[in-house]
Amino acid sequence: MPASPSTARAINDRLALRLLQQEGPLTAGRLKQLTGLSRPTVADLVERLMAAGLIEVVGESGEQRRGPNARVYGIVADRAHLAALDVRTEGVTVVISDLLGTELGRASLPIADDTGTGPAVEQAVALVERAAKESGADPLHTVGIGAPGLIDPATGELRDSSGLPEWHRRLVAALGDRLPARVIVENETNLAALAEQRDGAAHDRDTFVLLWLGLGTGAAVVLDGRLRRGASGGTGEIGFLPVPGTAALPSATDCAGGFHSLGGDAAVVALAGEHGLAGEGAEAGVRAAALVREAVAGEADGASRFLDSLADRLTIGVASVVAVLDPGCVVLGGEVGQAGGAVLAARVAERLGRMSPLPTEVRASVLGGGAVLRGALLMARDAAQDELFGPPSSR
Repeated sequence: MPASPSTARAINDRLALRLLQQEGPLTAGRLKQLTGLSRPTVADLVERLMAAGLIEVVGESGEQRRGPNARVYGIVADRAHLAALDVRTEGVTVVISDLLGTELGRASLPIADDTGTGPAVEQAVALVERAAKESGADPLHTVGIGAPGLIDPATGELRDSSGLPEWHRRLVAALGDRLPARVIVENETNLAALAEQRDGAAHDRDTFVLLWLGLGTGAAVVLDGRLRRGASGGTGEIGFLPVPGTAALPSATDCAGGFHSLGGDAAVVALAGEHGLAGEGAEAGVRAAALVREAVAGEADGASRFLDSLADRLTIGVASVVAVLDPGCVVLGGEVGQAGGAVLAARVAERLGRMSPLPTEVRASVLGGGAVLRGALLMARDAAQDELFGPPSSR
């Protein structure tokens, strides 16, 4: 049955808005070409979208003729303001942006281990409120949060996880109570995968695995363009993967003895020390990345042997994932993955080729530790645009 006139108008409007978001400002003539709609239909939708405050004239084309076809239309960027949070055990970083993703402000706040749950939540919420106000982005429309831990696939909420601060879970509810904004949360590694697929190393892949190597270890699984969480939200908890080369087995509450004991930050620092490399004066995750970066640059004795040993360890985890999922592509993400770059990725790929019969590309992260914030911003922007423009499935 053909769509009603009102439904057809809504579909056309959403299509035009998505094109303006993806392609940037366009003339009515260009919209006609891209949508295949008639000139009168495009003129009508442009008028509707301008009346709704969703698009505006942002300039004129270089064409000689005058009139509506020469005007260039773009999305009203300040129609909605967004916040993206990267929540770590040691603090919070927030980025404020407009609807098109242009960064308007950024702020960070360390939160000490001995800070109580209530004070920690209050400090984090106040940071977001202050950043939004100072950026001229108050009120916020949508807040996207990236945090360690599992997301309950039934509720979309951050699950209680042993070893993680209680204020992480309380923060989501507190932001929802204090801000007139939609608040959504996702696992940090999953958001890193989203960012690498949109803007980074996996931009040309709809099936891949991101192996997160930073303060912790984790993996994100994207199959046929969709993020896979598993029955309990635990897909990618590779730190608990039992592997050879460790002194014990992991338990349900502690990943020590699992792959984390080979590829985690402390393990990388210890391995570097065994090869005569020693980073000083920084927390473990930063020090691990700095040591890998130094080894890649070849500035220290034992650098090549350290990279070989690290690649041996990482390949154990990568090969296990490849044997089960056959993703065709593995991205070495996080701060350590980015620091290792093509040098470390090539070492892992060579070893993987000898260990697995399944052809698999190994790529280095482009975004590194910044992928979590980028992914949180993309998640918030997608949610805001779906509300304002209508979801893509409605097109």
